[in-house]
Amino acid sequence: MTAVTPEILPVVRAAAIEAQTATDHWLIHSLWGRAAVGIIGGAPKCCKSWLGLDMAISIASGTPCLDRFAVDAQGPSLIFLAEDALPTVRSRVEAICLHRNLDIATLDLHVITVPVLRLDLAKDQQRLAATVAKIRPRLLLLDPLVRLHRLDENNASEISGLLGFLRELQRAADVAVVLVHHASKKQRAQPGQSLRGSSDLHAFGDSNAYLAKNADNLLLTVEHRAAKVAEPMPLSLVSRPDGTATHLALTDAVAVPTIDGPSALTNAILERLRRANAPQTRQQLRTQLRVNNERLGLALEDLERRLLILRTTNGWTVSASLVPPDLTQPIPPA
Repeated sequence: MTAVTPEILPVVRAAAIEAQTATDHWLIHSLWGRAAVGIIGGAPKCCKSWLGLDMAISIASGTPCLDRFAVDAQGPSLIFLAEDALPTVRSRVEAICLHRNLDIATLDLHVITVPVLRLDLAKDQQRLAATVAKIRPRLLLLDPLVRLHRLDENNASEISGLLGFLRELQRAADVAVVLVHHASKKQRAQPGQSLRGSSDLHAFGDSNAYLAKNADNLLLTVEHRAAKVAEPMPLSLVSRPDGTATHLALTDAVAVPTIDGPSALTNAILERLRRANAPQTRQQLRTQLRVNNERLGLALEDLERRLLILRTTNGWTVSASLVPPDLTQPIPPA
């Protein structure tokens, strides 16, 4: 009997693999990786759904997430909010759109309207995969995980099957998958270790975001599998005095550089961006300021690192912290 020769796995030299550029790495710059799977985690009433919606609307509109984090890959967003009635979903989306001066009628945001979606069932997995293939979203938001299955979340062998399906969906559709999930009451050294259920949930994420109550504010902590993370950031749910335009806002103060600051060029860039009616490209700034391209690049990097300017898909714009904000009032987390 002739022995069957095993099929050889495909192999390439490392140098033959296409290099990843900086713009290919992020979906939302420094907040969520491009086509990354992961979890928004936290205790109940910590505004996890608000953060997920903020991300989805940012991708669909190309506007900075939390008014600070630039979108590197704009495109459709697909969301399923299992615990919210459709009028509530619309109300929240309209509130964020009002804050950002967006027209909801033109927003490339798609809402799954079925009352129940069970991703532990093959039929619903196929339906979701077909929907993703049709919409071709950049981001898929599923909120919350507990309403998407009837598995034992503490059983690694059961939960790994569901996570495996989502990983396959991410790779097949090149889509970022954001799961909203609850944390347990036990506090751990790392926020991800407090996620309810199997430790596979923490290990699953390429990018994860965690929300925790901190006095009158919320604290946002971000982690990535293959990138440096920022320090934890304070957030609040705020609205206008009349109760409209409810949205999450970063509450840390950013100092405005003065004329006595370290660089006249950085001040000139900020002044140009403040006066502009639209984002300015690097070439536009270089022409207006008549500055060397290398000097301009270093100044832009410095301002971005200090969170004074934002890079959008259309160019550079000044941070929301440096322009007159809408009158807001904090809404303490429940």
